Amino acid sequence: MSSAVEPPPFTSSGPTYRVGIVGASGYTGAEMMRLLAGHPNFELEVMTGDSKAGTPIADLYPSLALAYRGRRFEAFIPEIVDGLDVVFCGLPHGVSMGVIPEIIDSVGVVVDLGSDFRLKDPLLYPNWYGAEHSAPEYLPEAAYGLPELFRSDIAEARLIAATGCNAATATLTLAPLLAARLIAPDGIVINLITGVSGAGRPPKENTTFCTVDENVTAYGLLTHRHTPEIEQALSVSTGHDVSVLFTPHLAPLNRGILASCYGRPTNRPGTPPDTREVLEAMADYYRDEPFVVVDERSPSTKAVTGSNAVHLTGRVDPRTGLVLGIGVLDNLMKGASGMAVQCANIAVGLPETTGLATVGVYP
Repeated sequence: MSSAVEPPPFTSSGPTYRVGIVGASGYTGAEMMRLLAGHPNFELEVMTGDSKAGTPIADLYPSLALAYRGRRFEAFIPEIVDGLDVVFCGLPHGVSMGVIPEIIDSVGVVVDLGSDFRLKDPLLYPNWYGAEHSAPEYLPEAAYGLPELFRSDIAEARLIAATGCNAATATLTLAPLLAARLIAPDGIVINLITGVSGAGRPPKENTTFCTVDENVTAYGLLTHRHTPEIEQALSVSTGHDVSVLFTPHLAPLNRGILASCYGRPTNRPGTPPDTREVLEAMADYYRDEPFVVVDERSPSTKAVTGSNAVHLTGRVDPRTGLVLGIGVLDNLMKGASGMAVQCANIAVGLPETTGLATVGVYP
């Protein structure tokens, strides 16, 4: 059993949109530059990186040398993006909320890859992020950037809060199970394995080679900041009041996420769900989605590396009765830059598959 919709091939026809990246020197910025170098309708004009201002792009990322020959990262000032059609923000948490109010009225669409505008309730920010939100007036209008669940909101938005990589994996795995009422909305357990690039480019003690190599670590125990994002996305999209226990694990991978999600079957008349019903529910839910594959095969992170694809499967354990959903994606692609490009395509009216690959890099 599998489900996927083959996207149309890339085409250079149609309008050209002027694009900028604020915070282009990090991993998500570099991945965005890679994608935009092959995007037929987006022309990348501005690439800022304050800590690397003046640095040739090829010096920091030799992989981009041919695409951006002679170009350098620029220092950010709000006026640098005036008149652009799309601006991507690849800034650390807490920075976007100060930058976006300065630019949003002078550009077409802003797609924020950070977490500053994902949560609708401003009171959640001090609880989960440790600081007050400095621009709460923009939270109601920010569309949550997960196209498979909130496509119509994205199409009408001028501010899009692209979904985080952890939340995207867990939400896409669990949404069909909740929508089909196969699992209860409370007591859901999410165990997630993530690659090191999710922590960003700047060096940290817990992401050095000697710390990460041959090591797996659980972190953010009980308090990980993506918990309310997952609960909000699932609650809004399925109409249930969802609660989850989310535990991420850092593994020695460059990129990739695998989420194993466990739920109790709902109390319903008749027989409990079985594996066939779970797989059919997933396949039906994503039948028309160009980037989602549902299959009996257990998905692997390497299968999606470099692509905007999500691979899902599901099982029911007849011994315990628990329902299991598994999802994988590339955290820098469908979990960040690929997701942001998909959202931007929708916002400007392009086919959402434009410039995005469904085929991973292997080996």
